[in-house]
Amino acid sequence: MEAAVEYDVRDVSLAPQGALRTEWAGRAMPVLGLIRERFAKERALEGVRISACLHVTTETANLIRTLQAGGAEVALCASNPLSTQDEVAAYLVRDCGAAVFAIRGEDGETYYDHIRAALAHRPTITMDDGADLVSALHMIALERFDDLAPPVRRWAMGLPAEERQALVRGVMGSTEETTTGVNRLRAMARDGLLQFPVIAVNDSNTKHLFDNRYGTGQSTLDGILRATNVLLAGSTVVVAGYGWCGRGIALRARGAGAHVIVTEVNPLRALEAVHDGYRVLPMSEAAKVGDVLVTATGTTGVIREEHFRVMKDGAILANAGHFDVELDLQALRRIAAAPPRRAREFVDEYRVDGKVVFVLAEGRLVNLAAAEGHPAGVMDMSFSNQALAVEVLVRHGKGLPRDVHRVPEEIDRQIASLKLRAMRVEIDEPTEAQRRYLASWEEGT
Repeated sequence: MEAAVEYDVRDVSLAPQGALRTEWAGRAMPVLGLIRERFAKERALEGVRISACLHVTTETANLIRTLQAGGAEVALCASNPLSTQDEVAAYLVRDCGAAVFAIRGEDGETYYDHIRAALAHRPTITMDDGADLVSALHMIALERFDDLAPPVRRWAMGLPAEERQALVRGVMGSTEETTTGVNRLRAMARDGLLQFPVIAVNDSNTKHLFDNRYGTGQSTLDGILRATNVLLAGSTVVVAGYGWCGRGIALRARGAGAHVIVTEVNPLRALEAVHDGYRVLPMSEAAKVGDVLVTATGTTGVIREEHFRVMKDGAILANAGHFDVELDLQALRRIAAAPPRRAREFVDEYRVDGKVVFVLAEGRLVNLAAAEGHPAGVMDMSFSNQALAVEVLVRHGKGLPRDVHRVPEEIDRQIASLKLRAMRVEIDEPTEAQRRYLASWEEGT
């Protein structure tokens, strides 16, 4: 039976396919499954209204089910126009009763109208993947309407002033999934703008050490291969950025037989890449020899006009950073001899100075646009962090300072232990002497 909730998805009749895919992903998410069972018994999230801006995938569907099991009322919009799995969105609406606003390939106007719809849910907790919801909430509270996208601006300006303020006052806290979003929120906190506490799920060890490295590494190469069917063995792959995501991409590319070059602006990370056995070059040199170039920096203008002009004929460009700003596509369109030609699905061909350059997935997240995103097995830990972070906010959010906080260490260790148990991996227990020694070390005695 179709749920009586507001929604905007492509086709609710796709729900059966979404149910099967969500069930399949759930098999690889045992930790989240255990949390869902406990939430269902304790109903710790009863009465909580959650607005989430996340990638609408099978893994996210299992997170939404977990939050609902705890009693939460959930609205969900997409954090990227090309990452939505339409059948999953339909399943969440029809079978789970979630208010979902997400259509794969939606234009910018629709994307921000869906942000508006999630905010109109009047959440007590928000969940972000890139800080779009939190940023919009704060711009509304500060009445910085010019900084809002038109659909959000029109809605916000139509609200009485007291309702606009109540939107932010009603939020007890937020969670943030990505490095990019955490950076935005820490900047807001430094400027004294943050109006409620945020838990940086990305900073959890069971998130960034696994999701960013192994999830991004595998899924990025998956997206590139699905889009192009290129042979990586013997090719030269350039990875821009050697954070945890870049490390994962470089590791997987090398495992596929590629020669890997790393570019960096951070001398410590560059030094680490050298000691990990990679060649490190400035982008001006790497662009000349790369067959496949992947950005994973979280910043803007990583590959620019001067780089496009020196690239090899047939160079392939992909982005694994959250926002589509790492490849300067505006400059590429300006210097191209003609508008891009769609060479195959997710591949646009640009002609520059007599050569051809291929851009994958319009410069958006290639692992979600051209593939299915991270494997469910690694998202099990990431979304377990999300679920437990929400529980922390419900219990302690009102007492937390308006700042960006780490996931409590005991939660990190609990998730790691549960994951090991699910994988049937046993580890040693410290002896009593070791416990005393470690305790004295931590106390500095």
